[in-house]
Amino acid sequence: MMRVEVGTIEQLPKRLGKCVRIGALELALFRTHDDRVYAVENRCPHRGGDLSQGIVSGEYVFCPLHDWKICLRDGQAQAPDEGCVKTYRVAVEDGCVYVEL
Repeated sequence: MMRVEVGTIEQLPKRLGKCVRIGALELALFRTHDDRVYAVENRCPHRGGDLSQGIVSGEYVFCPLHDWKICLRDGQAQAPDEGCVKTYRVAVEDGCVYVEL
């Protein structure tokens, strides 16, 4: 497993997404209201919407294209929708944010 530094916690606005590219991989990073940080594949399973542009509520992001609700913990679309996105482990140490690939 490889660990990559993707920025600092202060560079992630609360309840908003940020797109990060690591080589050919595109991730959406999210910082919740209580400073938890999540990383998911930046592509909605429905029509490929840019999840980093979605709205965050609790541990969910709402796709900006068709309002699919995606869980940031496990990547699952919430019923009645079906599908999932890949999730990545995140660590925050001394203010730096790392993603495990």
